Amino acid sequence: MRDRQEQGTKPVGMYEVILTRRKRFGWRWQVCDQSGKIFADGFERTRPSAKYHGERALFFLLSQAYLHNRFAASSED
Repeated sequence: MRDRQEQGTKPVGMYEVILTRRKRFGWRWQVCDQSGKIFADGFERTRPSAKYHGERALFFLLSQAYLHNRFAASSED
């Protein structure tokens, strides 16, 4: 843990995609962290569509964090 702090990086958090049935109307998807903070959400008619959009949002979130960290590391050089 100390090595991470010296290098200026933060510990990686966990994210998850939550699918919730909304009675007759469809499915709500959310991308949340461990504390329950919502980073993205949406609504779809079918479960496969909600799963796809939730996982797509999670991938986008993770790829943006990776690109941001990569850009920050290259600018320090």
